[in-house]
This record gives sequence, C-alpha cells and structure tokens, in this order.
Amino acid sequence: MDERVDNLFAPIADRLSAIVFFEIPLGPIGIPVVVIWLMAAAIFFTAWLKWQPIRGLKHSLDVIRGKRSAKTDPGQVSSFQALATELSGTVGLGNIAGVAVAISLGGPGAALWIVIFGFFAMTLKMAEATLGVKYRTIDKKGVVSGGPMYYLRDGLKELGWPKLGLGLAICYAVFTAIGAVGAGNLFQANQVAAAVVNATGGENSFFAGQLWILGLMMAVLTAVVVLGGITSIARWTSKVTPLMAVLYLVSTVVIILLHVTELPAAVVTIFQSAFTGEGVAGGAVGVAIIGIQRALFSNGGGLGTAGMAHAAVKTKHPGTEGYTALWEPLIDSIIICTLTALAITVTGAYQMETEDGSTAEGVAITQSAFATVADWYPYLLTACIVLFGVSTLFSYGYYGQKSIGFLFGGSKIAEKGYQIFWVLAVIVGASVSLDSVIAFSDAVFFLMVLPNLLGMYFLARVLRLEILRHQTRTEVGTLGEIPDDLQVGMTGRHDPTPEQVEAAKAREQRRKRKLGKVRAGFRRARAEREDETGDSEPV
Repeated sequence: MDERVDNLFAPIADRLSAIVFFEIPLGPIGIPVVVIWLMAAAIFFTAWLKWQPIRGLKHSLDVIRGKRSAKTDPGQVSSFQALATELSGTVGLGNIAGVAVAISLGGPGAALWIVIFGFFAMTLKMAEATLGVKYRTIDKKGVVSGGPMYYLRDGLKELGWPKLGLGLAICYAVFTAIGAVGAGNLFQANQVAAAVVNATGGENSFFAGQLWILGLMMAVLTAVVVLGGITSIARWTSKVTPLMAVLYLVSTVVIILLHVTELPAAVVTIFQSAFTGEGVAGGAVGVAIIGIQRALFSNGGGLGTAGMAHAAVKTKHPGTEGYTALWEPLIDSIIICTLTALAITVTGAYQMETEDGSTAEGVAITQSAFATVADWYPYLLTACIVLFGVSTLFSYGYYGQKSIGFLFGGSKIAEKGYQIFWVLAVIVGASVSLDSVIAFSDAVFFLMVLPNLLGMYFLARVLRLEILRHQTRTEVGTLGEIPDDLQVGMTGRHDPTPEQVEAAKAREQRRKRKLGKVRAGFRRARAEREDETGDSEPV
C-alpha cells in the first residue's frame, strides 16, 4: 500500500514542494520565498499597528480574564478558550523537534532568531483574530463561522473587489481543507504513535506492528471531542493546553536548574552564534534564515488559523481578540522555544554523538537533553509529545471543518462528513507511512499564507482603524469593564441566565433610545440652521 501511494503522490508532492518552497539564491544559501512573504508581513503589520506587542500586553491580560466581554455577547466560547484552542494547534512538535532542528543546522544562535521573529509574529496573530471576529457570521442557532475565508470574501467586497475576495477565499478554504489533513492529522497521529512505540520498547513494544490500535485509541478520543463542535473542543483544549504547557515548562526548567552553572555560558553562546554563524553556510545570514523559518512555521503566524479560533468568541468588539491573540507566539515561540533552546544548550545535547558516531538530529537532541536528568526523564517528553499531538488533532479538525462548511455554503452535512473523515484519517496516519501524502499536504498547507496575507494587506486600513480605535476607547474609559456577574471568565459557565438575557435586551433598548434622541437632536439642529441661513448642508 505504501509503495502504491508513494508512486502516485511522490511526483506531485515533489513538484508542488519545489514551487511552494522555491528559494532565491543569496550567496551560498537559498531563502524560501514563502519565508520572505511571512517575514515581510510580520514586520509591516507590527509597525503599521504601532507596536502593539509592547503597548498592548497589559490590556490583553484584562481581555483574557474576561473583563471586556459579556456572557450575553454573541459567540460561543471565551477569549481564554479561543487562546487555548489556537495554542493547542501551534504548541507542539515544532517547539520540541523544530527548535532542535534549528540548532542542529544553525547552532544555538538560531534560537535567538526564533525569539526575535516570534515577537513580530505576535502582530500577525493579532491581525488575523481581529479580522476573524469583525467579518464572522452567526446563524439563527448562534453557531459562529469565521476566519480568513470570510474576511477575504466580505472584507474585500466592502472595498469594491467582490470577485477578487471570493477567489482568494475559495483558494484559502481549499488549501486549508487539504493541508490540515497532512500537517494537522496524518503527521500528528504518526508522530504520536512513533513516540509511544519508542517509549514502550521500540521493536519489542506491544504496539510494534500493531499501530492501528494506537490509531483507534486516538480516533475514539478525537471523535468524542471534534464531533462536539467548537464548544467541545474549547472545553478540552482549555484544560489540556495549560496541562501540557506546564508539564513541558517545568520539565525543561528542571533541566536548566540542574545545569545552572552552565547557564551564563549558554546564554553567551546563543547571542554570539546568532551573529557569527561560524561553520554555517551564509554565516550570520544563514543562521537568521534558519531561525526565522522555524519561528514563523512553528507559531502559525500568517496561516490564518487564529482568525477561525477567535471568531467564535463571545464579544462585541473585534479588537479584544486581537489583544488575546498576541499571547500565542509569545507563549509558543518566545517562552517555550527559549526554554527548549536553553535546555539543549546547557546540556550540550546538540553536540552529543549517537552510537554510530554521527550527531543527533531533531527530537533525538531534545531527548538527549532530557536524559541528562535521569533514565526515566525522557518519558516526560513522550507524555508532552502525546499531549501536543492529540491537541493538534482537535484544533485542526475544527479548522478543516469550517473550511469545508464555507465551500459548501454552510452545509452541516458536509461539515459532519468532514469530521467523520477526519476521525478515520487518524487511524490511517498512525498505521502507515505516507511520506508523499504528508509532503503534498504540507506544501498545500503553506499555500494558505499566500491568499491570507494578500487579503490582510488589502484590509490593512480597516484593521488599523479597528485596533487603534479599540485602544483609544480603552484609554479614555468609554470601553469600560463588564460587571463581575456578566464577565466571560477563564473558567466556569459562559452561558447567560434568562434574567441576564432580559437585562441585556433592556440595556440595548435604552441604548437605542438614547442614540435616537441624539440623532433627533442633530436633525433639529440641522433644520434650525437651514431655516436661519438657508444653507442645506448638513451640520
């Protein structure tokens, strides 16, 4: 089966990968165009939105805690749950193996570039989440649909380019529906199964040769969560994501503390090698490209998934979710990746040799760092890999589902069919090695950044107005805190009581009456001016 699949998809996958990851030669190195596309957008939007990763962090904490959103606001989940859902998709093997790969290729200095461009990616996430809420749709049952498909279609239609917007939206939805299967399903299930087999005896493991059992177990868990929709996914990820993050963070901190005497030297090594790049093709530029590529690819900034996760949040103000999304690359590429890099560097794991005399690669480097604590300590890493991989199955299942829903006009049958397909694909991903299929899906996955970022450039003025207006209203106090009993907190129930719904309707009626009086006053003033001067121009 593997051979037949490989023969079918290999030529297609190789050709598509060559196109998507086309490189521009720069001396002895090549720079992938998709990296330049992502990097340029990250820098532009950070400057365009006036450096919100620095100016907006304090306000973002209030938003995440639920102080700016009410239970009676339209939406299905809290800001914290949306944050957890998106983090469950981005925090994963990229933080474990991805950092190790960057260090093995570019030295410890590559980690610093991961952090630097993780900072700029914070604004990309902010932009996606804000636009996702602004252009979302809500059906009669309160079910939310949003994301790049909707802000590309409806946002560009507002600007007078309906055909371009619809074309970009369809391209994005197709790329997401296909790409999510490879990067968010087959690859994750395959790596989780491999990690479990290695941790339980390798070739002597009970699961060796019976990977379908692991696939079935993951499929059942995925079905329970994914078939329940975004509210079910949000409940699970809001519990699983903090657990897996804390487990991994504590594990790496222990490694660093046990080698605390080597910590100053490790920090110096990281900074020095970031700007020297000795032994790396292209020197410091080569190190920077390696680090930038890993950062932008691992945190998902520019892929548009944040727009789908945050579109479902209970809020009336799109800017709130922009400030929430700032934390995703901060946690992913800055905090977690930094701790991984320090653990690898203080232990010297990136310089350790394998039994055949070669240097360890990928996740094996991180495993070597964990093994310096105790023989059993790598089992914690295995637990983290399992949690990371399974949580990614949940979130990307939702992203693929919403893309299919868009393509089929919101058809619940189409969405449910995709969910069932998603669950069955987990068994396939765990059981067989479909390298060419995964390579093909990965290439399609990164095609998502092309229509997404192009549309965001067109909507840059709309986005700037939304964010800066939200910031100004917060600073002058016109966007006050929600009463405690109505706040959509990090935990607890998020559905309003009947009494709260009625009270919200009454407040909305009072607001409309007040607004009506203000408008009536303007009309009277204009009429009086016309009577006195004969001037028919509006006041």
